[in-house]
Amino acid sequence: MPSIPSSLLGQVDERLSQLPLSCSVVLPGGQRVGPRNAQVEMRLRDKRVLWHITTGQIGKLAEDYVEGFVDILGNLRDLMRIAPVLLDDDPRNESSNATARIWHSLRHTLWEHSHHSREKDAAQIQSHYDVSDDFYALWLDPRRVYSCAYFAQPSMTLAQAQEAKLDHICTKLMLKPGERFIDIGAGWGGLLLWAAEHYGVDATGITLSKNQYAHVNRLIVEKGLQGRVRMLLQDYRDVDETQPFDKVASVGMCEHVGRPNLPLYFDKIRRLLKPGGLVLNHGITAGGVDNSQLAGGMGDFIEKYIFPGGQLVHVSVMAETMTRGGLEPLDMESLRPHYAKTLWYWVDALEGHLDEARKVLGDNAEKTLRAYRLYLAGSAMGFEQGWISLFQILGSRPSGSVEERVDCDRVLRARQSAYPFNRAYQYANKSAANKAQTAHELPAEASADAQCV
Repeated sequence: MPSIPSSLLGQVDERLSQLPLSCSVVLPGGQRVGPRNAQVEMRLRDKRVLWHITTGQIGKLAEDYVEGFVDILGNLRDLMRIAPVLLDDDPRNESSNATARIWHSLRHTLWEHSHHSREKDAAQIQSHYDVSDDFYALWLDPRRVYSCAYFAQPSMTLAQAQEAKLDHICTKLMLKPGERFIDIGAGWGGLLLWAAEHYGVDATGITLSKNQYAHVNRLIVEKGLQGRVRMLLQDYRDVDETQPFDKVASVGMCEHVGRPNLPLYFDKIRRLLKPGGLVLNHGITAGGVDNSQLAGGMGDFIEKYIFPGGQLVHVSVMAETMTRGGLEPLDMESLRPHYAKTLWYWVDALEGHLDEARKVLGDNAEKTLRAYRLYLAGSAMGFEQGWISLFQILGSRPSGSVEERVDCDRVLRARQSAYPFNRAYQYANKSAANKAQTAHELPAEASADAQCV
């Protein structure tokens, strides 16, 4: 093997000295750069990994790890402490090189317009969500809610915080018994079933994941909800518009739609809503206003190994696109730190079940596990740093009806929707946090008594 230039090793050593905790690099021949017994150790099998370390390409370094070109020893939390320091620049920033910006823009435009046909969307969704139901069950909560939890109280467990999130959404939507409700991208049915069981709605869910479709339909039968709850294997573009819905939820779905299709997506939601109906869009957004993906190779890593076809936009773009689609944004809430905490729960759960995960994943277990371990921990870091965010946007399809100027001292006119233009209703009853926590902490008799007080 050709020798490694001392100048390159010097750059690596300088990089390591800038990190907030001890880190060492062991070269293929056994030579070490950095201290022994370091908190994080990278054991290289290919010297090309050095270039990714010195240039701050942490996405490429993650790819090296997944492909087996480097082994990384140490705690994932420690690894995520050093990752931001390895970067040369804020990953939300566009390149300062004009030629590079133009080339990237052209390449990305071609990419985003070629990745979102019905067939490709179905294949991309299935490649992620159909990895293995048993695998996801190892690290998600019992309801398998694969989206940001809501830690309304800091002491909540993950299961409690996920139930609090489901209730938070239902409360914002003002769900009522008998209303027609659709959950676009319903996952393993957490919100769909919660809304039906706790709010008495007639609920429809759609997914492109065959595993999720089968799982939720089993739960519907087990819970005796046939006739009132249904799960369809269907593209959002194909949902029947002849019987519009009172309320719509979209949780973790808009990230898969693609920027060019966002206008079509929100226009579809408008057509699915009755005039005056409400929609709650809960989705990951870009931390930067202009960047199409995170720099440092992180966006490419997610596209290659985790979410093919996924794309984030800034919340301002999301709100503008909703408006252009004929929806009125009414209320916006950021849950960014909540997602960081959710992800660390997932990281810890997966780390505690690595042997079981290897068994359920089969032949490709090690590569999949390496990708998911970095994806979950790296995403937690991204939310902590503000590189990505999470927003709930409550909106409506305005009815166009404005009341006469009668009793305007007692009636708030011109709402044009079910929304009262006052947040008091969200907090009028016992908070979602207390509801979820009480149900877990009190004995059944005590819980029932508490609900009757």
